[in-house]
Amino acid sequence: MMRNTTIVVGLCILAGITGCQRLSGGSRYAAPLPATPTTPVGQGDLQPLDGSVPGSPYDNAGNGTDVAANTLAEPTGALEVSRSDMLGGWKLSSGTDNCMAFMTLTTWSGGYRANTRGCTSPLLSGISAWDLSGKQVVLKDASGQTVAQLYATSAQQFNGQTANGAPASLYR
Repeated sequence: MMRNTTIVVGLCILAGITGCQRLSGGSRYAAPLPATPTTPVGQGDLQPLDGSVPGSPYDNAGNGTDVAANTLAEPTGALEVSRSDMLGGWKLSSGTDNCMAFMTLTTWSGGYRANTRGCTSPLLSGISAWDLSGKQVVLKDASGQTVAQLYATSAQQFNGQTANGAPASLYR
């Protein structure tokens, strides 16, 4: 009885191996698929990046947002900040909004990756990145636009304003 079982198991294994296309390499072996054709890349002239795109925040013609007017002046006594000072979780408040902000050193468009949790303001909930500009910490959205500009008043406190001019604080 044991001998018959061994023979049956052996035959099943042999049938499985011979039926495997990968090992047989015979005529039943599947041929590779042909390459997929792609559409050609279009050609055309691009507009120059001279800051004169009408309606953009970088519009020099005065038709858009005046970015220079929204720049926060460095307060006296602002502390030097390093990237490692910013890592981890922070409490973020602006107006009636109190939420959490998280900073990492994963590179992201416009600086390093950041995200928020519990923010009700669309402006603050849109934070996707942070970067340092001198002593200033700049919080940015996914498109790289400035959401808030902050300066360190202590090792655990940053104060400044949002892009719409509201006071903002980042603290632990």
